Amino acid sequence: MSSNSKETLERIHAALEAARAVLKGFTPGAIEAKFKIGDDPITAADRAVDDVLRKMLLRSGEGWLSEETVDDLTRLEKQRVWVVDPLDGTREFVQGIPEFCVSIAMVENGVPVAGGICNPATDELIMGSRDTGVTYNGKGAEPSQRRALHGALVLASRSEVKRGEWKQFESVAYKLGLVAAGRADLTFTLVPKNEWDVAAGAALVESAGGWVLKLDNSPLCCNQKNPLIPGLLAGAPLLRDPLLAMLNRHSHTVSGSERP
Repeated sequence: MSSNSKETLERIHAALEAARAVLKGFTPGAIEAKFKIGDDPITAADRAVDDVLRKMLLRSGEGWLSEETVDDLTRLEKQRVWVVDPLDGTREFVQGIPEFCVSIAMVENGVPVAGGICNPATDELIMGSRDTGVTYNGKGAEPSQRRALHGALVLASRSEVKRGEWKQFESVAYKLGLVAAGRADLTFTLVPKNEWDVAAGAALVESAGGWVLKLDNSPLCCNQKNPLIPGLLAGAPLLRDPLLAMLNRHSHTVSGSERP
């Protein structure tokens, strides 16, 4: 492990523990929420965690991108940028559903190189970097080695799949973390997400040896002027080719059916 990776992970771990302590002062399912533009909820917990993360993580020469901090774009001048979501899954937090997490990523020259995700409700901590691999609650973890799509556990959002057939995880960061730790085989989001939703999870999946792609099959690049990403696919290493082949067949079928 490089000294830089070790220090980065130590900072992430300390910040996640501080965030966990802050969240102990709030009761999921019994907290008032206000709504931002687009009907996204925000609570005092989001703001409190954002404050403690910024104070603990940000140092001179580093950039900052957070869902709950006004983006002044000075981050675009920095090589190292923290990309954080103080509470990914705020809607679930408000409803008392244990599918929310604190998400922290370190991005270097556009690449998510280290990340940490903590779900305080389930007492799960997933951390890792490209130099170190990934740990799940302090123990080494790796992605699934499944080779075929048949029987794969795919985590999809209930807001995207209306029929209730899919395992219900709303937080995309949490889903990515579970894929990195081998608790699921694949995950995806077909609707736009922001960098703070996916950067930490993407860092974990790729650090574990899995893969992450945008919907156009291009790699994820973070610290962009517009942090919105059209969608994301991620999974265990041996499922990349089968999934892309299936999606390619599906796209040809759809395009063919649309021809007059």
